[in-house]
Amino acid sequence: MKPLYRAALVLALSMAAVVPAWAAPKKLLVVTATQGFRHSSIGTAERVLESMGEQTGLWTVDFVRGGADGKGSEDVKAKMTAESLKNYDGVIFANTTGDLPLPEPKALIDYVEAGHAFVGMHAASDTFHGFKPYIDMLGGEFLTHGAQATVNCNNDQADHPATAHLGPKFSVHDEIYIMKSFQRDQVHGLLTLDKHPNTGQPGDYPISWSKNIGKGRLFYTSLGHREDVWTSEAYQKHILGGIQWALGLVPAGGAPTSTPSGLSAEEKAAGWKSMFNGQNLSGWHLRRADGTPSWSVQDGILVNTVAEGQHGTDLVGDEKFRDFKVRYEYRVPKGANSGFYLRGRHEIQIYDDYSSGKPAMGGNGGIYNTAPPTLFVSRKAGEWQHAEVTMRGQKVTVFLNGVKVHADADVPKPTGSQLDDNINEPGPFFLQGDHGSVAFRNMRILPLK
Repeated sequence: MKPLYRAALVLALSMAAVVPAWAAPKKLLVVTATQGFRHSSIGTAERVLESMGEQTGLWTVDFVRGGADGKGSEDVKAKMTAESLKNYDGVIFANTTGDLPLPEPKALIDYVEAGHAFVGMHAASDTFHGFKPYIDMLGGEFLTHGAQATVNCNNDQADHPATAHLGPKFSVHDEIYIMKSFQRDQVHGLLTLDKHPNTGQPGDYPISWSKNIGKGRLFYTSLGHREDVWTSEAYQKHILGGIQWALGLVPAGGAPTSTPSGLSAEEKAAGWKSMFNGQNLSGWHLRRADGTPSWSVQDGILVNTVAEGQHGTDLVGDEKFRDFKVRYEYRVPKGANSGFYLRGRHEIQIYDDYSSGKPAMGGNGGIYNTAPPTLFVSRKAGEWQHAEVTMRGQKVTVFLNGVKVHADADVPKPTGSQLDDNINEPGPFFLQGDHGSVAFRNMRILPLK
């Protein structure tokens, strides 16, 4: 047994009891035709998919090959008509690219909607840019990529067969796609990055998802650029579970996943309220109506995106509060600077100062221009940090990352960049957006009497 396929054999043995011996294998049409860039891993992908089918007994494969030179185009036209597709239980696009010469492109969409499987790997999202119904069906479209990177993907659905083996985090080195035309509320998210794979910019960077398409099922993973990814056991289990789910061989969700409110049952019972619904900017407005609209909602996260050398705009809450307890989580990329303003007048500093190793007046968790944190508890750039702030009158107590760093600190005047100087009156929260990129989530408040 060649080492290349040893992982597939392990999978075959683990799957032996899943499908009854009398069940006929499914028939899959594996498409590796390209009209654009042709990945060197396509040959490996073909052998892995064929070997997995043979060793598990779950499927047999038929191939549609061909490149931009026109070779194989007749194969595409012959095997992907509406009539020919009826011979298969599912279609796999493995690193296809460009607008393939399908005789009836809409027939593929109709085929999936009628109750068949569609599976896409990596460059399947770099296919049919000129055919919007395909992009809508797939759920996302390749925009660009940076240098290959090692990333730690968040496993959003640990009970899905494509991700059940991966644990809370899945580390992989691959070419990581940046997507466009992606709408998270229309897919069942599986693997996600919450920061840019190369820059660390906070945001929603989808890696893998599933989706119900009419009576059919769709599974997509953007991983699979590299040969060693295709031959790894973790990736083979990932695509095996996805293919099984798409074929209807195993149960799992495909309905769009909703974003959490950020409130625990205990918080709800105590009277806490969410300050951000995880879906849109309702309840918030730009400080300057003509300011750069730098804020967006991505996978339940409130994200301020600021390009290097540019400025965003502060985001101000619609409601006003005087005495309260507020909890929020935030994350900044390397070198970033932001702030969380109480009553719109007193800034709790947000800053990437991990490398300094010591508290400072302008450091992370400090009350700007007023008091440094009493202890240094900052986390590395790119990691989520959590704060709890209590304000009564002009006294502020701050817990940062579970440690008390201010105890009834006096804030007798605004700390700078305030909305106004009326320090004794209720005011709104605002999130500093003009300095740099930052992301917030799970913002909630308990008004105090």
